Amino acid sequence: MQPTESLEEFYRHKLKTMPGDQQANIGQVNVFRLEDCLVPTASPVRYSRRDFYKISLVRGRNVYHYADKSIEVDGPTLLFFNPQVPYTWQPVADDTTGFFCIFREAFFRGWFDAGLAELPMFRPGSQPAYRLNDAQSGEVGALYEKMLAELNSDYTFKYDLIRTYVSELIHYALKLRPAETLYQHPDAGARLTAVFIELLERQFPVELGTRRLTLRSAGDFAHQLSIHVNHLNRCVRETTGKATTEHIAERLASEAKALLRHSDWNIAEIGYSLGFDEPAHFNYFFKKRTGLTPSAFRHV
Repeated sequence: MQPTESLEEFYRHKLKTMPGDQQANIGQVNVFRLEDCLVPTASPVRYSRRDFYKISLVRGRNVYHYADKSIEVDGPTLLFFNPQVPYTWQPVADDTTGFFCIFREAFFRGWFDAGLAELPMFRPGSQPAYRLNDAQSGEVGALYEKMLAELNSDYTFKYDLIRTYVSELIHYALKLRPAETLYQHPDAGARLTAVFIELLERQFPVELGTRRLTLRSAGDFAHQLSIHVNHLNRCVRETTGKATTEHIAERLASEAKALLRHSDWNIAEIGYSLGFDEPAHFNYFFKKRTGLTPSAFRHV
């Protein structure tokens, strides 16, 4: 897996240059037509994490790789990518068109009460793709057209207006999932479960050479939350239908698969970074979860 890509590196690798206005507003936002970036001189998109958010409207037949999954989409799709999850995408046919915008979290500071990372489309482990019909594709495309027009204007408050348009994109996707209740935890058990999930996700992504995972068992999380482990286990199971240990194992396995597939770390390094003291322990865990040894999975 490539190192985390910064916004500045994105411009150098993808466009070979820094947009003039963006040099002064590198922490702001930028908008592109997708087809303008699909040129032979552009560097290939790399599977990596970024330090910025990205929202894409992709039309045509494409494959996007997100964490340990590869999913083919055919038709207009709205895609949301966050800095916590490695991703890339690639066109399957020659009819790919669309738009994308990129921005840092600071661009929306204070706009969403729970923060961008807590929105359903940006939450790790969530489904980042929203299929659109032709009418919806036209409406979303019109928002990108407005952003491009403002970006090229000399309006003093254009970034404030673009922020409004990007926010509208987010709300557009949220309205496609009207049954989901946002930020509302009906009882103390649900709130505790939400905190547990947040602590679990906060440990990822893992980076080689950084601190190993320290919260790997239900007891570890209970100690961190200053509660009895039985109480944590009961709340998590009642809220999600799954045991605390199952949530932890699923997340470890998902990160392990992503690292095996997209990094050049050796298996011992991957296991150690995920908190396994011995390669044999990691091998046993991974084979139990997937049916394959880490080495076999890497070469599938």
